[in-house]
Amino acid sequence: MPMDINTPSSNRLASIDALRGFDMLMIAGAGSFIERLGGKTEIGWLNGLAAQFEHPAWNGFTFYDFIFPLFLFVAGVSLSFSLNSSAARALSRPKLYRKAAIRMVILIGLGILYKNAPVPFLEPSQIRFVSVLGRIGFAGFVTTVLYLNFSKRGRILWIAGILLIYYAALYLIPVPGYGAGDLSFEGNLVGWFDRTFLPGRLLQGTYDELGILTQFPALCLTMLGAFAGDVLRSDHTQGFKMGRLSLTGIGLVVAGLLWSLHFPINKHLWSSSFILLTGGMGFLALALFYLVIDVWNNQKWSLFFRVIGLNSLTIYLAYRFIDFGYTSRLLFEGLYKFSAEPWHEVWQSLGALGLVWCFLYVLYRKGWFLKV
Repeated sequence: MPMDINTPSSNRLASIDALRGFDMLMIAGAGSFIERLGGKTEIGWLNGLAAQFEHPAWNGFTFYDFIFPLFLFVAGVSLSFSLNSSAARALSRPKLYRKAAIRMVILIGLGILYKNAPVPFLEPSQIRFVSVLGRIGFAGFVTTVLYLNFSKRGRILWIAGILLIYYAALYLIPVPGYGAGDLSFEGNLVGWFDRTFLPGRLLQGTYDELGILTQFPALCLTMLGAFAGDVLRSDHTQGFKMGRLSLTGIGLVVAGLLWSLHFPINKHLWSSSFILLTGGMGFLALALFYLVIDVWNNQKWSLFFRVIGLNSLTIYLAYRFIDFGYTSRLLFEGLYKFSAEPWHEVWQSLGALGLVWCFLYVLYRKGWFLKV
């Protein structure tokens, strides 16, 4: 298994690691902490912020819906740098394909372990075969193949083609018992396809939001991220890069909102409008982090996020197999047990988040970074 422990490259942009760290922080506990603040006070803006960390039941959008798409986007940004590094240029295309394929298989395997542990090996119908890690691996592999074989214009056409074909499929292909164009929870094509062709357990019972068909629009986020990486790698001025990232982001957000007038923004379906909206937000978030950290050279504060971003896979897996919440309660309950009981889960979550960061900081200081 090609996993190694080494130091981060000295020529990587701090803003990329910081943005990945911010995103991973939301996944690894900060999102849950903010969500648990909801209803604890009568402060309107705080309750509104907490509501942004709950997923809509079906159509609609909150900030929390942006977190996983952002990770796919940042994976594409990093892919642009890795595929153009001196080490990658020394490898033939077949070797790069093989490397990406092995990484995909490893991530799929880790994803199955993560979603099912303890894995019911003797009951395959109870195994959930799709996962966040598997989606990242698949998107990275496909993006690698397309990046190495198509020009910028060609890859834009691939993105447009995938999103348009996905849109057409959901509206034009009839689902038995429901007909064509049914985007409801029960009658959508994505669910029927998963029930028919995806083995094992489906997360939502009638479908799985990480299932088969949604893999294709989702990988477009990684491809969009690779375009953003190309902008950052270019020889243009920092002002030009900022302008290109910002204008592209605004354009994609507007396009996504316009498309949503007919094809609703829906994270469960990974609708094409959702992809454009979150892809645009990814460009804008990267532009902001790049401006503050790399253009203004204000890097000290970003260490908090970079400690997480440099070991994102480590903390994603550790959070599944290490009960930081239990440890937080053992260490800190003596401090917060006199507060109102509804606040106990808030303080326990905050303590767990602090433990997570300290754990990653120790790895950072020792120079241990887990990569696949």
